[in-house]
Amino acid sequence: MTDPSRERASRTVSAPEGIPAYLWALPPIALLALVFLYPLALVVQQSVQPDEGGTSLAPYTEVFASEAFREALVTTVWIALGATAGCLVLGFVLALIIAFVPFPGGKAVARFIDVFLSFPSFLITLALLFIYGTVGMANGVWTDATGAAEGPFQFLTTPWGVLLAEITYFTPFVMRPLLAAFSQLDTAQLEAASSLGARPGRIVRQVILPEALPALAAGGSLVLVMCLNEFGIVLFTGAKGVTTLPMLVYSEAILESDYPAACVVAVVNIAISVGFYGLYRVVSRRAGA
Repeated sequence: MTDPSRERASRTVSAPEGIPAYLWALPPIALLALVFLYPLALVVQQSVQPDEGGTSLAPYTEVFASEAFREALVTTVWIALGATAGCLVLGFVLALIIAFVPFPGGKAVARFIDVFLSFPSFLITLALLFIYGTVGMANGVWTDATGAAEGPFQFLTTPWGVLLAEITYFTPFVMRPLLAAFSQLDTAQLEAASSLGARPGRIVRQVILPEALPALAAGGSLVLVMCLNEFGIVLFTGAKGVTTLPMLVYSEAILESDYPAACVVAVVNIAISVGFYGLYRVVSRRAGA
């Protein structure tokens, strides 16, 4: 009989004789360095070069001491955490319904989740503006019915509007790994728990939820990273007084032309994002996502 390991080895593409294997890795590494690492190095370099010249950590000192930076950091973190929590709760409930509650069109809805992931974030925000904006449909119906000067839905330009838009857009990123996890769940466990008299709530808590925890952690970590870096939603909602770290980078670089300060904020944002991305990779490996 043929040894499978030898068959796999025979199908492995080997480097031509006389050329070290590590040389084949140089072109992609060089391309990565040129496209990504070099611009990132320029940002870090600019962050330690104040307008007065020379190399100094003064830009970091000035930015960290500013009230605008501290407020942007707190706003970024609480909106990201709030949006992640909302996505986890809403995504879990919707995934449960799609996976375990039979209804017409359930498979089509599950497929639509994959399509939804490809939508740009500003498109969802624009749709919310059409519905709940100051001159949106909801306020239009209210003013037509009551004759009032303006409608009651004015929350979209507040932090709560940003939170709603991010939850709406990022919830499918939690649902996708959950639906994959539910598809692998042994239905015999659910049938056994039901036959023993367990109510649906208890089945969800003791059977489904433990199996869904890795997928929830992976999806939640990914959503948290993306919310920390979200720019389009905050910009398109036009929320006054809502300044996140990406918005602060835009303000410092484009509006104030203070490039060292913008680069400092960008470096901080990158450090936070990379830290949470490392957490996401650990969780996703454990979840098999």
